Amino acid sequence: MQNTYVCPRFKLNNGNIMPAIGAGCWLGSAGEDEHVTAMVETALDLGYRHIDTVGFNSSSGNEESVGRALKKTSIPRVDIFLTTKLDQKDHSRVLEALDTSLAKLGVEYVDLYLMHWPMAFNESDRTLQPGESPTFVETWKEMEKLLATGKAKAIGVSNFSVQTLSVLLAQATVVPAVNQVELHPCLPQHDLLAFCAERGILLTAYTPLGKHKFADDPTIRSIAEAHGPETTLAQVLLSWGVQRGTAVIPKSLDPSRLRQNLRLIELNASEMDALNSLHKKPGMHRSMCSFHSQTLGGSCFGWTYKQLGWEMIAGGIHL
Repeated sequence: MQNTYVCPRFKLNNGNIMPAIGAGCWLGSAGEDEHVTAMVETALDLGYRHIDTVGFNSSSGNEESVGRALKKTSIPRVDIFLTTKLDQKDHSRVLEALDTSLAKLGVEYVDLYLMHWPMAFNESDRTLQPGESPTFVETWKEMEKLLATGKAKAIGVSNFSVQTLSVLLAQATVVPAVNQVELHPCLPQHDLLAFCAERGILLTAYTPLGKHKFADDPTIRSIAEAHGPETTLAQVLLSWGVQRGTAVIPKSLDPSRLRQNLRLIELNASEMDALNSLHKKPGMHRSMCSFHSQTLGGSCFGWTYKQLGWEMIAGGIHL
């Protein structure tokens, strides 16, 4: 029997509705795998209606695995909010890339199509530098055309900063519906959240649990304990994310954790303030992701932090 839990929802700037909690499908190993299919099936049975996957060219792409789960479920397609992403190798072939993704997923449309990163790769996997074509503005112009096809109900970006969004918005006809970024109490992105909120862009958090690298912090633990013995540290972090107006896409293979992650608690003002300030503790303000490089004085996939608009130093630590 399927779970009847109703997840909180956000309205996008095009009027479409997106569940606030989604199931992330990159589960720590590259590419397609049956464990991804099993996780998505379980998530849908538990009440998840937002599934977040990755474009077909990516080494972490898992659209075929997600597609197998979508084919097995009895839940109507219209009730599932499906997100996938344009890979960096595909910035020059946007429509072709989406068509391939749709074929792998076995669906006629996605609810949200994201430009995964602002930088593009060429056919030789060389990172194109800002100003080299296709720029992310040129790629966005091609993504805008997808809306008329009905193959993408909404379009957005991922890993964009205030700096790169400002460049994009100056030339965009369509304002991105979503900006998906790393987001948790150690990297709260307060300025980016305010910037996006003012422009009707929903911020979505990947790595919302910080890969459990700081979840045992005394502040988080005390908040969980204050809400009863059944409250998990993950529930505190996810509730903070949704309560401040961001969507969250946690991931887990464990059915009990999937179930727990879908249930939020109500945090009071002092608890929200404590979590908003957690990053100010010594050594806490940092990324938890492994894609950072110390080359070029601090970079990610060939762009420096300055080019990305990230206030970082080498190793992903905030200035």
